[in-house]
Amino acid sequence: MILDFVKMHGIGNDFIVVDHLRPGAPSVDAVQAAATFLCDRHFGVGADGILSVLPPDAPDTDFAYRMFNPDGTEAEMCGNGIRCFGKWVRDAGHTSADRIAVGTRAGVKNLDLLLDDGQVAAVRVDMGAPGLLRADLPMDGAPGEVLDEPIVVDGAALRITGVSMGNPHVAYFVDSATDASIDRIGPLLERHPLFPRRTNVHEVEQIDASTVRMLTWERGAGRTLACGTGACAVAVASHRLGRTGRDVVCRLPGGDLSISWDAATGHVHMTGPAATVFTGTIDCRG
Repeated sequence: MILDFVKMHGIGNDFIVVDHLRPGAPSVDAVQAAATFLCDRHFGVGADGILSVLPPDAPDTDFAYRMFNPDGTEAEMCGNGIRCFGKWVRDAGHTSADRIAVGTRAGVKNLDLLLDDGQVAAVRVDMGAPGLLRADLPMDGAPGEVLDEPIVVDGAALRITGVSMGNPHVAYFVDSATDASIDRIGPLLERHPLFPRRTNVHEVEQIDASTVRMLTWERGAGRTLACGTGACAVAVASHRLGRTGRDVVCRLPGGDLSISWDAATGHVHMTGPAATVFTGTIDCRG
């Protein structure tokens, strides 16, 4: 398979974008099968995931979207990825609208495309309402919320809070978030027996009443510079724990995201940049 692609990133969380709208485009199944090769940073293009741009598959949507992790598994949603998606369809001329609706495996997401000199510089995404129950993650155990729940991982006593943003997240607060700590705890929590479908993991350090710093271990991808759905989950967790208000700036290694949890609608809104890096063609036979 010879594949044309666009490389993009949202605050360092990088993606290979594949246009399935054009004539002669490869099948989604073929792209998913090649995900591990394509995402390899030594032998492939290198990315945290692949975004497939598809025609609408539901009423009242403009496009559909699928996202594949480097291990070939499919993610329900990706916050940084969907901002890249929004920028790409506008910059590529597939839409002239400033607002689009995108069908994802986590439901329809509405995107506001924020322009600078005619180009999309940032995207505001209505991420919908968070799932606050154990069953939303899912996580084994008694029904109810996962709020500041104690757990011991590799000898470390943690208190985790679970939030679903269409995909599962757990966050735990520490005095000082470090690479060594998330690299040790992240993979163990991701595949902990309590999470039958695995989970994304975030180590969080509170800066002040409206700012947190976070490090991420993503399900199916490992360490990444940023996680958009994770930032939304962390902001929700921070407010639920009484640490912040409903408007939170999440500082990630790749940059900042502004998250707002609307009290009236219950929806979480994420605002952040997206950027195109380069375009290319690759022979997926290796």
